[in-house]
Amino acid sequence: MSRWLGYALIIFGAALRFLPHAPNFAPITAIAVFGGAYLSRRSAFVLPLSAMLVSDYFIGFYNPAVMASVYLSFAISGLLGVWLRTRKNIANTLGVTLFASVQFYLLTNFAVWAFGTLYPKTAAGLLSSYINALPFFRNTLLGDVFYVGALFGIFELVKYLVLLKQRSTPLLSSPIMPTVIPTGDVPEGHRSTEGTTSGEEPKKGV
Repeated sequence: MSRWLGYALIIFGAALRFLPHAPNFAPITAIAVFGGAYLSRRSAFVLPLSAMLVSDYFIGFYNPAVMASVYLSFAISGLLGVWLRTRKNIANTLGVTLFASVQFYLLTNFAVWAFGTLYPKTAAGLLSSYINALPFFRNTLLGDVFYVGALFGIFELVKYLVLLKQRSTPLLSSPIMPTVIPTGDVPEGHRSTEGTTSGEEPKKGV
């Protein structure tokens, strides 16, 4: 089941990058966190990176260093999901989601400043890189919260419904057994003559 769910998440993550959406409002971080929290540890890295590679192949590759920073940030999100695996609750899940969004913003925009040509290699240039990226950070944060909530919520709901069905199935399928009263405990005048098996005829009254 986890293998097919993993394939579905890769297709889901890659497909949504082709559909119209706000910049950085994407499910890749959520897939990384979800894979680490619910699937195998390997899934925390394979799922998001596969979805990115597949979609980047068609959309187009870009500055290798900046691209590496994006992929590294998703790997970090996968590690956060692995940490969350045995600590799942609403507060921890929200905290991990926010941390994943912040580290993506800090890491990738540092790479844009350090390896790109848009900003001068000065403190002011780095500050400009982060300031200009704030609208994208807002979308990143909203997208991560939305998709983490959707993936975790749907998965937990399905688990609950399956468990509920498993608990109710034995009650619905149990056969109803008739109540059997031993013949010897029934008064003589109330015994049925239909159950005679010894070949004797029922006694007639005198």
